[in-house]
Amino acid sequence: MTISDIFKTVEESYDKMGETYHDFRDNEKFIRQLEQFSELLSHRGRVLDAGSGVGKPTSEYLAKKGFNVIGVDISGKMVEIARENVPGAEFYKKNMLTLDFPDESFDGIICVYTLWHIPRSNHPVIIKNFHRMLRGNGILVLNTGTYESEGMSDFFGEPMLWSTNNPKKTLGTVMDLGFEIVFEGVLKLGGERQYWIFARKRE
Repeated sequence: MTISDIFKTVEESYDKMGETYHDFRDNEKFIRQLEQFSELLSHRGRVLDAGSGVGKPTSEYLAKKGFNVIGVDISGKMVEIARENVPGAEFYKKNMLTLDFPDESFDGIICVYTLWHIPRSNHPVIIKNFHRMLRGNGILVLNTGTYESEGMSDFFGEPMLWSTNNPKKTLGTVMDLGFEIVFEGVLKLGGERQYWIFARKRE
């Protein structure tokens, strides 16, 4: 399966089942992490929600806090729902691998519950692009799986890619770019374990 085939599969699967998945999901499980992200940002500036889904809880939480929120998602259906759910934010259908916002566009970028739907060989390129789009002192938050793996599985009745680098490799990528690590480690939220990184771009 080519990378374009993978992206098409992920897009079509979320178009079909994304709303069902969201209704099933525990959207309160990482509210504390959203609070920490907003507290780390120096002012109520511009934030990118990379992999915004239906806009809840991330974009909605940040918009209510007064941030200028831009959300992107590969699924057109998710983008439509997000625009209805969070009219105070902007949402665009975009592929995470080819985001082309200008340099230093954002004060914060958050990418959670998303990277593992992209082939892991592309994660370093995506993180490097996040660094480019962040302003000095900008905050990056991301999460991935807790061990290296890659494969397809059934997810709410549709095929879905799951792909994660070893957390040490993800951390190494972030550190090699010159980020200051604020927090890194495995968190158990809502009965699930993920590897989280909070980092600040050095000026």
